[in-house]
Amino acid sequence: MHQTNGERITVALRAQDPVSQAGVASQLRARPEVAIIDWDESHAPQVAVVVLDVLDDDAQRVLRQIQRTSTARGVLVITRIDEQQLVDAAECGFVGIVRRAETTPERLVQVISSVAQGEGHVPPDLLGSLLEQVGKLQGQVLAPRGLNFTGLAAREIEVLRLVAEGYDTADIAMKLSYSERTIKNVLHAVMTRLNLRNRSHAVAYALRQGLI
Repeated sequence: MHQTNGERITVALRAQDPVSQAGVASQLRARPEVAIIDWDESHAPQVAVVVLDVLDDDAQRVLRQIQRTSTARGVLVITRIDEQQLVDAAECGFVGIVRRAETTPERLVQVISSVAQGEGHVPPDLLGSLLEQVGKLQGQVLAPRGLNFTGLAAREIEVLRLVAEGYDTADIAMKLSYSERTIKNVLHAVMTRLNLRNRSHAVAYALRQGLI
């Protein structure tokens, strides 16, 4: 079983009802790979595990609140979930999804360990249909607008690549055969759409996304 830095993975647990809380806590306390800590401890958990029946609006608010107030990666143990709810959970930072009916202690610890290392986990039957939806979204919505899943068009990526290489606006305009005003507009559009502070922030975003 993978572990983080050879140490126990710290886990904070939240459930909709005391019975679920006690049951999952009992499963995890018996495992040497993880250590359950309280939400109010000063040391932030590496992984937040939330146990739900369904991802309704109230549950989504809980997940978003955890995302805003914690650096923990999220694991969702849920009774019922569909493709849209899977996307909603991921938007809230919960990339490890496991159904309650399939939640053995071994499976749960495996998912926690994967998520702690920056990986994701979703039920296999949902993955196929989700990828179909992704393909349709790219083909029918994003591609006709010159966009991809990063929210950047090919021209925007090329401009950011040249900014990263140290070229100024005039140089970029000359290389791409655009006016300087167009280059400035491209950069402004990127920063506004993605809530980026400046050119350096935009370049950092593109690097993290593996675009340049």
